[in-house]
Amino acid sequence: MVSLSSSIPRSRSAARPLTPEAAIALNEAPSRLQYLEPVAVVDVGSNSVRLVVYEGLTRSPTPIFNEKVLCGLGRQVASKGVLDDAAVELALQSLCRFHALSRQIGAASVHVIATAAVREAKNGEAFVSRVEEIFGAPVSVLTGAQEAEFSAHGVIAGIHDPDGIAGDLGGGSLEVVDVKGQTVGNGETLPLGGLRLRDLAGRSMKKAEKIVVDAIDGSEIVTRCKGRAFYAIGGTFRALARLHMAQTGYPLHVMHGYELDAAEALEFVKLVRRVKPASLDSIDAVSSARRELLPYGAMVLEHILRRGEPKCIISSALGVREGLLYTLLDDETRQTDPLLAACAELGYLRSRSPRFARELCYWTDQFMVSSGLEETEEERRLRHAACLLADIGWRSHPDYRGGHSLNIIAYASFAGIDHPGRAYMALAVYYRHSGLSDEHVSPRIRELATARMIDRARILAAALRVAYLISGAMPGVIDKAELAVEHGTVTLHLPGDLAALNGPRVLTRLKQLAKLIGRRAEIVAG
Repeated sequence: MVSLSSSIPRSRSAARPLTPEAAIALNEAPSRLQYLEPVAVVDVGSNSVRLVVYEGLTRSPTPIFNEKVLCGLGRQVASKGVLDDAAVELALQSLCRFHALSRQIGAASVHVIATAAVREAKNGEAFVSRVEEIFGAPVSVLTGAQEAEFSAHGVIAGIHDPDGIAGDLGGGSLEVVDVKGQTVGNGETLPLGGLRLRDLAGRSMKKAEKIVVDAIDGSEIVTRCKGRAFYAIGGTFRALARLHMAQTGYPLHVMHGYELDAAEALEFVKLVRRVKPASLDSIDAVSSARRELLPYGAMVLEHILRRGEPKCIISSALGVREGLLYTLLDDETRQTDPLLAACAELGYLRSRSPRFARELCYWTDQFMVSSGLEETEEERRLRHAACLLADIGWRSHPDYRGGHSLNIIAYASFAGIDHPGRAYMALAVYYRHSGLSDEHVSPRIRELATARMIDRARILAAALRVAYLISGAMPGVIDKAELAVEHGTVTLHLPGDLAALNGPRVLTRLKQLAKLIGRRAEIVAG
């Protein structure tokens, strides 16, 4: 029998051995940003210990490894004042593994932080000493004020132009802090962690509620939430959001930026409190280890809603760990837009020409200004982000480039964007590949975007379809090929050296664009 591989003709060049440089290149991951050094954060919390290794210290750090172990260090701190012995052993075992993993991955630096349970326990110092022996580095035991500040910086790192109260619910405490833009206001720590409540109340929900009411009624910061957003951080809050997503059949299973209006959130948390977790519909969406703490988290959120009267609840997947990394950035990098930074990095890794993607931003700027179409600063920002991602699906089969790109964008680990914004970007790049029809796009994704967003996604896609047809996705072309609305006509200028790029298909696509904005189309060549 002749093997398939032996029957394939081989060129002489294919038989040549790899050069040392080529061999090294093949061993490097081309989907990684090679100019970055990985950085690790080990978070020793009251309920869990977690290792996250990020690709590098950037404005939009991407995790390359993420693992948590629910140890329950703080399960007896409130009542007995000490870390639970069994939990300590499990935590130390997990931390030994985390140390080995961080070295294996090549983390240039490892930041170990500990929160409420460790700082309050009588045997906390002894535990810290053992952790420092494992990592050979100091452990930062955060004060309540530091924990609140890092949580706020996490919201700043992950939410575009935030305005509200950040609330980080851990196993031992709730940190609340005022956040507006890039300014961190006053913060405070409330004794309302899920493990603490269960411990102090002896699993009595009635006793737990009294503790919650007393703490939240005494918080002046919670009252500053009125009419603003409440940014929900922490595993229990995320579990509540995940459960709500599952129960409502929400189409985008991305936790960060998931938003609920206050009235809907209040009805949901009342439901979670009223029935046993095991009887809740779609409870499988929540890990079994988290379920017992759900009613306590729902109780805390309910009283925040009643006392603080926020306009909405927004889930933030970024918290203390990302806030810590944000504080390590220089001032210039902090000012960078996290969404545009992430899109530029993804475009760099996946596009045929990152430079061409950047050219698209300015090329479409000119068209939008000349068109007379009103565009907000946020809409311009999202348009630029979509341009940076417009070519990330080029390696896929032509019939699937649109769908593949849509899925990457919709589910990417982006910060600084809400779910309607994700839908706009995903649809714009989908239309760019698959045409301007909705025939094969999921109606659930379209439901996330407004009618205006869908219209703008089509307009951008139609312009991109012209740009790619005349440039072949290569830079240096569209800079010389002006697209503008002139005297009621969408005009594409192809000067002398670009005149040969003209053709019937280019005109057809230009007419599609012109039709979307109620104009005629014309190509001026030569």
